[in-house]
Amino acid sequence: MDCILLRHGIAVERDEWTGADGNRPLTVRGKQRVCEVAAGLNRLKIKPTHVWSSPLIRAIETAKIVHRSLQVHSAMNIIDELLPDASPNRLLSILHDMPPESCLLCVGHEPNLGMVASVLLTGKSSQAFPFKKAGACLIELAIPPKPGRGILRWWLTPGQLRGIGEG
Repeated sequence: MDCILLRHGIAVERDEWTGADGNRPLTVRGKQRVCEVAAGLNRLKIKPTHVWSSPLIRAIETAKIVHRSLQVHSAMNIIDELLPDASPNRLLSILHDMPPESCLLCVGHEPNLGMVASVLLTGKSSQAFPFKKAGACLIELAIPPKPGRGILRWWLTPGQLRGIGEG
């Protein structure tokens, strides 16, 4: 099973937003950059069978752009396991229910995504694996998924993904 972790794109700054933090959207530049990152994922021939997103608006907007760009056939799922403060073990527990041939794209936030990557790769929760906004990695998971058994296939910054998309 492949698991792609993707951090949401550039959102409106907290000090410029008057609403609830969960409703903070992507900026126009953030949406454009996510489109360019999605083009890079397309060039890498990423074909997700499932797209999961945090329930926060900036993640949902990012997931919708990538879902559409990569022409994912399944519906997008909104899950609390990708919230910024969710335990990385919560996501790992639901990965056990996925078919072995799945390619799962998870759109979320820091520090959760970095800690998920840490648990999948090293077996321990750590903040040593931070994601830039719209940065992504691909981790190949053993079946059944177990902490520390993931294999890192690639870890790309948003700039690298955009460059790949430009060809």
